[in-house]
Amino acid sequence: MRKATVKRKTKETDISVTLDLDGSGKSEIATGIGFLDHMLEQLSRHGLIDLAVKAKGDLHIDQHHTTEDVGIVIGQALKQALGERAGITRYADVHLPMDEALTRAAVDVSGRPYLVWKVVFTRSKVGDFDTELFREFFVALAQNAGITLHLETLYGTNNHHIAETCFKAVARALRAAIAIDPRQGGRVPSTKGSLDG
Repeated sequence: MRKATVKRKTKETDISVTLDLDGSGKSEIATGIGFLDHMLEQLSRHGLIDLAVKAKGDLHIDQHHTTEDVGIVIGQALKQALGERAGITRYADVHLPMDEALTRAAVDVSGRPYLVWKVVFTRSKVGDFDTELFREFFVALAQNAGITLHLETLYGTNNHHIAETCFKAVARALRAAIAIDPRQGGRVPSTKGSLDG
């Protein structure tokens, strides 16, 4: 059963995440940040990961701590649910279009955290959400899940579309990379025999 529940409480945030990697894309998201909720719903739906997120944060200050810490806890839950990563496909990439925007995501569920971020926004906010926080979310996710993630928006002009293609592209790439490959026969997909980093 590739499921996990992780809770994390600090002076800045109180977050609970439950996920099921073999779900159907059901989500219950409540972070207190509308646009982040919308993006996490995309991650769940297009990744076919059942995802429940409850977060309370110091939104009276700004959205930074909540956004980053949600990325941390989702990453920790993803890592826990993957276990030894036995039998997974491991690598995947996708080009995700949304109207005029196109984003490429490539992922290696390697145990080695790394983010390459080549995404440019032309506005400082989408709605009331700071666009600089998208990178912070994906840094936290990659670091705590132990994945190598490359994200690049090849082109696009609408900032909402650019953000949404990032989340949908990661969702689709993760969906393929964490899928069980029947040809692996339950082996860890590495000549080292381990994907612990």
